[in-house]
Amino acid sequence: MIDSYKRFWTKGFDFEGRSTRSDYWLAVLANFLIYILILIFTGIAASISEPLGGLFAMLYFLYAFGQIIPSISLSIRRVRDMGKPWQWIFINLIPIIGGIWFIILLCQPSIPIA
Repeated sequence: MIDSYKRFWTKGFDFEGRSTRSDYWLAVLANFLIYILILIFTGIAASISEPLGGLFAMLYFLYAFGQIIPSISLSIRRVRDMGKPWQWIFINLIPIIGGIWFIILLCQPSIPIA
């Protein structure tokens, strides 16, 4: 999981290439765990002092903002790994059904490199 998370950040602006299913989901899991940890620390810090809680809340928003482009990059590489064009990420713009369809796509196996 740590290697996938490192690749998530080191290839953050690499929109070419491919990402395997395990790389994608392990990076998503690591991101989720970091979000949970930051939220827990924000709650603890806010109960200690309000300015400290605000500092952790700002850390949360900075992390959330900072991982937007690497997440899009990872999604594009994962879609490419399934043999689909990168434009498939826009299926998320369709309310409800689009997000479900995209998750189903992300779970598809990789195609072998020709």
